[in-house]
Amino acid sequence: MCGFITLYSSDEPWNKSTLRKGSYSMSNRGPDGSGEWWSDDNYVGIRHNRLSIIDLNDRSIQPMISINKRYIIAFNGEIYNYKKLRNELLRSGVNLTTQSDTEVLLELFSLYREDCLSKISGMFAFSVWDKHEKKLFIARDPYGIKPLYYAKSGKGYVVASQVKAIISTEVVDKSPCPYGQGGYWLLGSVPEPYTWYRNIKSLPAGSYMWIDGEESCIKSWYSLPEIWDKDDIKENKKNVEKKVNELIYQSVERHLVSDVPIGIFLSGGIDSTSLLAIIDDIGKKNVVGITLKYSEFESDVADESEIAKYIAKKYGVKHHVKTVTRSEFENDMPEIFNSMDQPSIDGVNTWYASKCAAEIGLKVAISGTGGDELFQGYRSFTVLPNLVKYRNIFSKIPGVDNIISLIANKQAIRSGNARWNHFESLSKTLPGSWLLNRSVFSIEELKPLMGDDLYNEFAQNYDPISFVLGMTGDLPKNNLLALSQIESMCYLRNQLLRDGDWASMCHGVELRMPLVDSLLLKELSPYMNSFSKFPKKSLLSNAPNTPLDNFIKKKKKTGFGIPVNKWIKEIYPKLNSSSDNKIWPLLVAKKIYEIK
Repeated sequence: MCGFITLYSSDEPWNKSTLRKGSYSMSNRGPDGSGEWWSDDNYVGIRHNRLSIIDLNDRSIQPMISINKRYIIAFNGEIYNYKKLRNELLRSGVNLTTQSDTEVLLELFSLYREDCLSKISGMFAFSVWDKHEKKLFIARDPYGIKPLYYAKSGKGYVVASQVKAIISTEVVDKSPCPYGQGGYWLLGSVPEPYTWYRNIKSLPAGSYMWIDGEESCIKSWYSLPEIWDKDDIKENKKNVEKKVNELIYQSVERHLVSDVPIGIFLSGGIDSTSLLAIIDDIGKKNVVGITLKYSEFESDVADESEIAKYIAKKYGVKHHVKTVTRSEFENDMPEIFNSMDQPSIDGVNTWYASKCAAEIGLKVAISGTGGDELFQGYRSFTVLPNLVKYRNIFSKIPGVDNIISLIANKQAIRSGNARWNHFESLSKTLPGSWLLNRSVFSIEELKPLMGDDLYNEFAQNYDPISFVLGMTGDLPKNNLLALSQIESMCYLRNQLLRDGDWASMCHGVELRMPLVDSLLLKELSPYMNSFSKFPKKSLLSNAPNTPLDNFIKKKKKTGFGIPVNKWIKEIYPKLNSSSDNKIWPLLVAKKIYEIK
């Protein structure tokens, strides 16, 4: 797990300080060393900051040059099936010189070019310079776990693991992007492929691009929507449970590959507890549990520390409980905002869990992220399909839509929540209902936040349903699978995965998510139509050899909470908002981008 930046020009050299300024801005992503490579003419420069997880030897330092000297790679991520691929390369006569997954990826690219992507399983973003054809190749994993951004400047292209690294080069225009900013104010995260800046884009998940002197073309090599829309296999519940158990175990085992100790973020809920139980079944030793505690949640259902202590003791893992205070949060805020890269209303919890991991010397942590999206654990899976169903039934009654609109508009005035103004129209569709449920601000609230010109450009092209489908692609007819796809490709991808990256990498910690795995999703897809037969994520909680305790299965879902809004109101009493949940997004934008 690392961070890298690549500069490419087709007709003039770069100043080496440009590359280094970008790299230094994300040095915390790779505290174990750095490497730099330049072409003879200085038209191409690559710099890599390393976090050593696999093959800790200096022989695996990057940028790495291929055996045939043609390709130079900078890689961020982990290839979980690299040992199998390494053996295949050795059998085919490739003389590998390291034990790293980087070299395996590089030599696979040397043999198969972009076709190598279909052979690898993991989380990744990488760039490869082809010295012969004078072209740069960049690619990203199917879920988009690892970020990758690119921008075209007057001199050429800048590619990096973080937006701030590109900005730090001082060669890219910082004009605001209406779609990135509008998306943030609506949902609390910037939707791909946009960023806060018009000239910086995110390479879409599951895509690759060849960059040369001509106009570059992005190509999709992996489509998650096609996975959700596959035909299901008719199996009885027992066989579905057996197959799903087998596939979950395989994914967890893949994610345990490491040459350094591993921790697990232990919340006391179904997702992290199930993963810990499976890790115990597999026989992985010396795993460390990490739990956050807040005095504000003392004796409250939101306090997960006591349950987590019980779970850690049951499975025999060393357990660290970190108590986070308002004072510590206030002191850490400048670093949190600095590491956030793109604005987000979430991620502080992961930031502190990762801080704890770093404090006790861990470089790798397992997270239960993705369990709710995959196994339909959110309350939205119960509420939204029913809302859409009954809204469309009642809409057939003459005059009902007008009555609903009148009631909703009054509720908007009474509650101060402008989203109610759109209830009548958006609640008729699943994407619209999801947007109502997830959104922070309503479209009419964005003008004072964005300014007239930027707002007008965004609003002119804004259609709420198209906005959601632009992130998801086509949806399956099964509403539960459609919602799983929406949650995964909107909330998980743009919020949770991005937060997991910046919040963990700020502390030099690699976050792994066995339930966010494209191979797992592909293998589960024939059975996903049956998931509704297993409520409350019972497929996951029953997966361990010994199913989870009933009180954990029945425990009220609290999320991975942190009392940010309470602290912010105490720290900034003059920061006003119409509702508590809008205070944090306003402060994030104010602190990162100096928005008034």
